[in-house]
Amino acid sequence: MQVLHISCAGLDVHKDIIVACRRVARGKNTTKEVESFGSTTRELLRLSAWLEETGTTHVVMESTGVFWKPVWNILGDQFELILANPRHVKNVPGRKTDVKDAEWLADLLAHGLVEASFVPDAPIAGLRDLTRTAKQLTRERVQHVQRIQKHLQAANVRLDSVLSDIMGKSGRRIIDAIVGGQTEPRKLAALARGVKATPEQLAEALEGRVSLATRKLIRTHLSIIDALERTLADLEKDIDEALLPFAEAVALLKTIPGLGDGTARVVVAEVGADMSRFKTPGHLVSWAGLCPRMDERRQAALDEDPRRQQVAQVGAVPGRLGGGPVQEARLPPRPVLAASCPTWTRKGHHRSRRVHPHGRPRHPVDAVPVPRPRQQLLRAQGPDPHRRQTHQTPGQPGL
Repeated sequence: MQVLHISCAGLDVHKDIIVACRRVARGKNTTKEVESFGSTTRELLRLSAWLEETGTTHVVMESTGVFWKPVWNILGDQFELILANPRHVKNVPGRKTDVKDAEWLADLLAHGLVEASFVPDAPIAGLRDLTRTAKQLTRERVQHVQRIQKHLQAANVRLDSVLSDIMGKSGRRIIDAIVGGQTEPRKLAALARGVKATPEQLAEALEGRVSLATRKLIRTHLSIIDALERTLADLEKDIDEALLPFAEAVALLKTIPGLGDGTARVVVAEVGADMSRFKTPGHLVSWAGLCPRMDERRQAALDEDPRRQQVAQVGAVPGRLGGGPVQEARLPPRPVLAASCPTWTRKGHHRSRRVHPHGRPRHPVDAVPVPRPRQQLLRAQGPDPHRRQTHQTPGQPGL
């Protein structure tokens, strides 16, 4: 196999240890050297000097959690780094050791068999950390609001039934009054401003039994929410400052229908403004996780098949035309023969299962549904009015 990189290296990165394998190809001879290093900054600098001794140009490593990031930050200025997806460079089962993994990565890189993952540059990476932190803090704030709502429900205070947002201005004033010890429903209802609920409805919903422990818990959650809101406000300022070099890209993204300011900022933070990293728009869609899976593609192709649509229109295939995907054509299930079923039906059913001399059934049983017995059909239709009625006396033989 052709060698694309004469001098390269593979790193098996762990939390406290890094196993490195530098590979040098000279003609038909290939030499490999393996060395272990620590994960501290001093050890990483020693790793960089060790790789420069043989003129290493390309280095590959797996994306293992966040352990690869310090290595990337220190070695990124001296070498061409490649971050590989562990699923794409999985080794042969039974040869899973740190040394073997480092050698395997080096061999794959030397022959150009490693697909590099997208790693943003430093400004985009910092912006991504800010937006992801803001998203996580927003989720934590929502969780504390839900805990406050849970405590109010346990105290039979139905504030969420009369207010759409219990942490709005009116809801916050009412909650602060409850925490302060106010228990009169009329006085609590008077704190609401500009709500749809009437004062009588508010008073009825706010009549509950709030204990001292519940007030302390709600006060704790309120203090955490206030701290999170202050932190989010500071993060928004930092994000706006980091987005100044990408203001044009954000404005261009906002022209897309349905894409607001918040979503546009997240897109820039996750993808960046340099689209040359992706070969085609399809690569970007696939990287973002918006590309349909194989089963979804197959279902879409089946929905567009005119033959299947024609079959569905005549009622042969159960499905919803225009309202959902057309289901696959299936034959009716084989009826279950009960013990009370007439003997001739069961015999006919078993006769259809005659086996071919080579072990194959002559006719598929599922393809030919067993007809209903004649007695059941007559019973369902009722008595025949044109049939001659005969009466039989006890002891007289049938006519």
